[in-house]
Amino acid sequence: MTDTRQVVVVTGGTRGVGAGIARSFLAAGARVVVCARRPPAAPVEAAGRSAEFRALDLRDAEAARAFFAGAVADHGAVDALVNNAGGTPFGLLAESTAARQTKIVELNLLAPLYASLAAHEVMRTQETGGSITMIGSVSGSRPSPGSGAYGAAKAGLENLAATMAVEWAPAVRVNTVVLGLARTESAALHYGDEEGIARVAATVPLGRLADPSDVGDACVFLASDRARYISGAALHLHGGGERPAFLAAASVNH
Repeated sequence: MTDTRQVVVVTGGTRGVGAGIARSFLAAGARVVVCARRPPAAPVEAAGRSAEFRALDLRDAEAARAFFAGAVADHGAVDALVNNAGGTPFGLLAESTAARQTKIVELNLLAPLYASLAAHEVMRTQETGGSITMIGSVSGSRPSPGSGAYGAAKAGLENLAATMAVEWAPAVRVNTVVLGLARTESAALHYGDEEGIARVAATVPLGRLADPSDVGDACVFLASDRARYISGAALHLHGGGERPAFLAAASVNH
């Protein structure tokens, strides 16, 4: 459980997995600031408490610096950052444009870099340092048809986190949550109707897609003192991964 005095920033924390992460920190007693380009339709709430929203385009490095400076001015510190903002629409590389792929890389790799650099500026001067958690993806370690630039960016993000963990120790710990398939309000856009979602969930050894709260609980742990000796780690949150396709092709029952 995170310290109730912690101030936590969750990027892209207004919906989906990001909102789930924010709710887990709220339930643990933290003061939570969420940021996105647009405000949420309704406040992000849990345990009778609400996250504070601040508008921010994370692809603007100077805006990110101002954001964290403002958070420290108002709350006294930023103890933890969760770089959750990201994502991609489905699109085969040969059917897309270079400009579109560049934007995907900017959102999924450069934006977390900018936010982390800005957070480090304030965390390194704090007596208790800080914690940064990247939300990665299994797409970063396997072929990702339809989301090639996204997968490449997530691979880079995990490597970036490992490097930050070395360069910024001991003041700041940096880890990655490597997320598998998750169920959010936009799941139907990726997996189809309820029947399609059920079929996809059946491919996961634990039998379901990740709930945003699963991701949130992992992030709370990594930001807490119970993870005080964990840095440079990649925590795989994928329900056991994916069954090898050759087993189904060979009709082997395992």
